[in-house]
Amino acid sequence: MKVAYNILHKLGSKQEPMVRPGDRVALVFPNNDPAAFMVAFYGCLLAEVVPVPIEVPLTRKDAGSQQIGFLLGSCGVTVALTSDACHKGLPKSPTGEIPQFKGWPKLLWFVTESKHLSKPPRDWFPHIKDANNDTAYIESVMNMMHVISIPYSLMKVNPLSWIQKVCQYKAKVSCVKSRDMHWALVAHRDQRDVNLSSLRMLIVADGSNPWSISSCDAFLNVFQSKGLRPEVICPCASSPEALTVAIRRPTDDSNQPPGRGVLSMQGLSYGVIRVDSEEKLSVLTVQDVGTVMPGGLMCVVKPDGVPQICRTDEIGELCVCSIATGTSYYGLSGMTKNTFEVFPMCSSGAPVSEYPFARTGLLGFIGPGGLVFIAGKMDGLMVVSGRRHNADDIVATALAVEPMKFVYRGRIAVFSISVLHDERVVIVAEQRPDSTEEDSFQWMSRVLQAIDSIHQVGVYCLALVPANTLPKTPLGGIHLSETKQLFLEGSLHPCNVLMCPHTCVTNLPKPRQKQPEIGPASVMVGNLVSGKRIAQASGRDLGQIEDNDQARKVCVCVCVCVLHRFLFLSEVLQWRAQTTPDHILYTLLSSRGTIASSLTCLQLHKRAEKIAAMLGERGHLQDGDHVALVYPPGIDLIAAFYGCLYAGCVPITVRPPHPQNIATTLPTVKMIVEVSRSTCIMTSQVICKLLRSKEASAAVDVRTWPPVLDTDDLPKKRPPQVYKPSDPDTLAYLDFSVSTTGMLAGVKMSHTATSAFCRSIKLQCELYPSREVAICLDPYCGLGFVLWCLCSVYSGHQSILIPPSELEINPALWLLAVSQYKVRDTFCSYSVMELCTKGLGLQTESLKSRGLDLSRVRTCVVVAEERPRISLTQSFSKLFKDLGLHPRAVSTSFGCRVNLAICLQGTSGPDPTTVFVDMRALRHDRVRLVERGSPHSLPLMESGKILPGVRIIIANPETKGPLGDSHLGEVWVHSAHNSSGYFTIYGEESLQSDHFNSHLSFGDTQTIWARTGYLGFLRRTELTDASGERHDALYVVGALDEAMELRGMRYHPIDIETSVIRTHKSITECAVFTWTNLLVVVVELDGSEQEALDLVPLVTNVVLEEHYLIVGVVVVVDIGVIPINSRGEKQRMHLRDGFLADQLDPIYVAYNM
Repeated sequence: MKVAYNILHKLGSKQEPMVRPGDRVALVFPNNDPAAFMVAFYGCLLAEVVPVPIEVPLTRKDAGSQQIGFLLGSCGVTVALTSDACHKGLPKSPTGEIPQFKGWPKLLWFVTESKHLSKPPRDWFPHIKDANNDTAYIESVMNMMHVISIPYSLMKVNPLSWIQKVCQYKAKVSCVKSRDMHWALVAHRDQRDVNLSSLRMLIVADGSNPWSISSCDAFLNVFQSKGLRPEVICPCASSPEALTVAIRRPTDDSNQPPGRGVLSMQGLSYGVIRVDSEEKLSVLTVQDVGTVMPGGLMCVVKPDGVPQICRTDEIGELCVCSIATGTSYYGLSGMTKNTFEVFPMCSSGAPVSEYPFARTGLLGFIGPGGLVFIAGKMDGLMVVSGRRHNADDIVATALAVEPMKFVYRGRIAVFSISVLHDERVVIVAEQRPDSTEEDSFQWMSRVLQAIDSIHQVGVYCLALVPANTLPKTPLGGIHLSETKQLFLEGSLHPCNVLMCPHTCVTNLPKPRQKQPEIGPASVMVGNLVSGKRIAQASGRDLGQIEDNDQARKVCVCVCVCVLHRFLFLSEVLQWRAQTTPDHILYTLLSSRGTIASSLTCLQLHKRAEKIAAMLGERGHLQDGDHVALVYPPGIDLIAAFYGCLYAGCVPITVRPPHPQNIATTLPTVKMIVEVSRSTCIMTSQVICKLLRSKEASAAVDVRTWPPVLDTDDLPKKRPPQVYKPSDPDTLAYLDFSVSTTGMLAGVKMSHTATSAFCRSIKLQCELYPSREVAICLDPYCGLGFVLWCLCSVYSGHQSILIPPSELEINPALWLLAVSQYKVRDTFCSYSVMELCTKGLGLQTESLKSRGLDLSRVRTCVVVAEERPRISLTQSFSKLFKDLGLHPRAVSTSFGCRVNLAICLQGTSGPDPTTVFVDMRALRHDRVRLVERGSPHSLPLMESGKILPGVRIIIANPETKGPLGDSHLGEVWVHSAHNSSGYFTIYGEESLQSDHFNSHLSFGDTQTIWARTGYLGFLRRTELTDASGERHDALYVVGALDEAMELRGMRYHPIDIETSVIRTHKSITECAVFTWTNLLVVVVELDGSEQEALDLVPLVTNVVLEEHYLIVGVVVVVDIGVIPINSRGEKQRMHLRDGFLADQLDPIYVAYNM
């Protein structure tokens, strides 16, 4: 009465009471205080408010706290009733207030002890409604029975306490769980004064549990001699929705044995009842839980789909029609309809009854004599490959493998996760604190074998976590949904993981069988291939005459030249030194953004002359000798290059060794010097000392270096004359580069190709002496070298040089220079772009206040030899949009060894386009265009515009036949600036002619093409080119020698890596490669080492889901282990070598069985 009065009249004000009849109120009482709970419960009923009992929160972030918060919020609860002791035990903030629990609404806590309550006035009585269909709650109080409650906390200390109370009070009825019987058996030491003959009913309250029968049998076995009669044991079945579903009544006839069935597990997995013999391990023994409750109807329906009645030999979900079940889920009408308003149907489709049934969530069948048998629960049901397995059965099997020795207190969770269109079984167990790694793996492999032989189901993942770390329910059990959630989001932190995808993933698509190609004659008609336009395209025509009077001006100087005469780069430099001696060609910036040094046309010419003189005097070099230039990125490198041209030598630019990492970088320098047959090395004094240092001699044999000349103090002399090559097709320079597959490849660039190359770039980018171009690239190979060293001399524009290494000290250096010099065209590498995106992400506001303005940038080109990294270019564009960068300004170029620049986004012409292709079709070497956002879609960005003078065709890499528009094939190129061949000692002639002098097998068989080794496709767009023609876009997919052949399909590593990086916030980088026929995934972890094992299942899942591949090995390493070259490309083959040589020092290696 007091509680009811206080709830209604003492909360809030008279005008605005907090609680009115019909409102919901939370009851927060521990299970060791049933009396206080009942007082509050009946107080609520008298006040006509609806009690919502919940578990006592232990911490601010309990497992399942959010679900309870959702329940309280959706019920509109604002008041929580609790006891004094419980209120004192709740977590408090430093100010002594009860904090808001995770996901909970704001609550007023109200203590229900008598001393805290006001007395109701004498004339106040609760409003008692007439009896109606409202449910009557706790029967024991209604029946006037004396109830002795034994709290869980006492049972933990003394498991025999319930048996002692039965004896002390000569109790007639006892309600226990099978766990209480089990622990009583373990603790029982043959006490003499135990007498259980007073018991008329021993109710076993968890009859849905597959272990209850063994506990009952064992308990009877021991306590039958203490007066316990067999017929007293009464298992029952209950569920939250249907309350008590069935209960076994104590029989007077002790001769009639209880019902039990020995069922085949295999049969159960197919949903049928097949009786088997008890000797087998693969059986489930169940006992009856009596008959259905009085006044109730029961039927068994199929567990999925329409609620159709099962046959007598089928297992299904039990449904009950009774007045004594729950009526709805509060506020969830859809779920209520599915659970509480079920109309089971006969096979004819007619409903069984006009009254609705409630689903119990219990799986079972009705046996002979109307006895009910429970075989499991719906929420523990896992459907794997069409067969049904119960989580509890699998737990029982796992625990049967040395349970006491290994699994900590039987704490084990089994659930299923959906991967690749099927459910996969996951087992998580807490291992004992003292178990070793060897124990773990032994136990895990034995569990896998046991589950495989008994249940005939493969376990996808078995994870072990340290003792006491799984989320708990308030009574100490495992909080299953929270455990599953932690597993899926990668925050479970296991200490051992065993994945077995090879055995249990049986629904992979069939491996691809390659079909024979159709012959050329049936394919080719005019300019069509298989009914499509041939995939060929070309840039603008270079034309015969120089575009900016350059030749004419030289003619005026020389007076005898013919207009069409070819110009060597060395001649162009001499002409510029004469006509515009003070025009600045190069400006080198320091890390502070100041000018470190600059070169005018005349200064460059003079320095080149001195270097040429030194090469002749000190080096005694002949025409055509090879010289290695080992300089840091800067102006000395440029001067040395032209010095070589003036002396008639062939320069090779080589990246200098890294002073902090000589052991790994110096051997590459040595190798290039040897392979290029360099007769001498030119370098600075600092590097000269480094090449002969003690550290260097530990890495290479320093005695075999060719002569080393340092160019810091040059002679004052000029050479007798500047060398002029006799033939434009002779060698101008060698370009050496280490490919991503770890191959060192040097290509020959003739004077013809070099000039054509510069001319092509000049036309595409509209470069003139009045222009300024900012370059933040490494100047050692490919387009980076050409832009750094050659283009300014040819076109006359000023190059602002920014060494990428300086950005490590000052990440904003490049963009500040672009802004300061009002640059319209700039070139960078992916590593520079990534450094800016990561390093300046949070600084855009401060950069804006420093006056950084990128609105003048017309083209910002990423120089690359790979598929455009669309996510990086887009995030860069988005990040610096606020600083004025036009999103259309950012584009990429594409080059390779046979042609250093095939595409480059120029100033005119349409913007780069993006298409979406189906990744699954790409694996079959097909292009299927799809809409943005469709499943398995992959965005591909055009690699810039095809350069002037370049022709492209797409050919089949195997048959060498031309392919049609939007067909995937190898990109072949024909251009005046193609390299003229590989430069190697080994003289692999076949490779040479195949890569540089290929002919199509049919169609235009005359043209000589170079094979790029990259897969891509051409697509005619709706846009128009500068020439008025429709624009052909080239999309590069990936390198042929990087691609992995797996299951008959072609995979590009970047696609798998992109998926893996997305799976967990702690994965910063990823690289994949194959080893024998296994896929190896290496991930860099940015986090604590305990997260390492969380990544293994996530990586395996995502690669299965998105790529239909089983990962063989997952290697978790520290940040920076995956090697990356200067272009920002991953060196996957170096990584593979390191893995095979066991040099990666990984945090964890998981071999998926």
